[in-house]
Amino acid sequence: MIRDGILAARKSGCCLFLLAGAGKGGRPLFSSCTLASAMKIRDAQPGDLEFIASCNMALAAETEDQTLDRTLLVPGIRALFEDPSRGRYYIAEIGGRPVGQLMTTYEWSDWRNGTFLWIQSVYVLPTHRARGVFRSLYQHLREQARGDRTVCGIRLYADRGNSRALAVYERLGMHRSNYALLEEVFRGPVSHAEGG
Repeated sequence: MIRDGILAARKSGCCLFLLAGAGKGGRPLFSSCTLASAMKIRDAQPGDLEFIASCNMALAAETEDQTLDRTLLVPGIRALFEDPSRGRYYIAEIGGRPVGQLMTTYEWSDWRNGTFLWIQSVYVLPTHRARGVFRSLYQHLREQARGDRTVCGIRLYADRGNSRALAVYERLGMHRSNYALLEEVFRGPVSHAEGG
């Protein structure tokens, strides 16, 4: 029985730790976690389009209570594959299966004579949250950005009400900016106003 659990964990990309005193008093025998080394971060490919679309649909529903229009969303994702100057998607996979995504777009900073990478469309499947998926995506992006002299920083915007996500971003070394985000939307969903 224990051997079967270990084999299943190896196949799923998990590690197992035998707990001290395990089995006594009904405590679980094993605790599992996803190994960062079992996770692969890669550039998204056109074959990932449906995964990305489903993640973005779920992201909008979960965080903003919005339903995205697939007739806008799918061509919007495809546009990044067709023109990489618009942005780039990264995929986190475990055991060859995608479990999370992150998109970057670009902002030129004349003050810094460099490009900011803007993180957008971050989504991790609910079954893989709190296992280091976003951390791995972010660290991969950060390493690439630090190695590119044209990149002057990384930015993201997050819903002010998403305190859990904000705490994660801050633990990874990001800080809250003194800038407020304002917008005027001409097509697609409109962001909810603060307090509204």
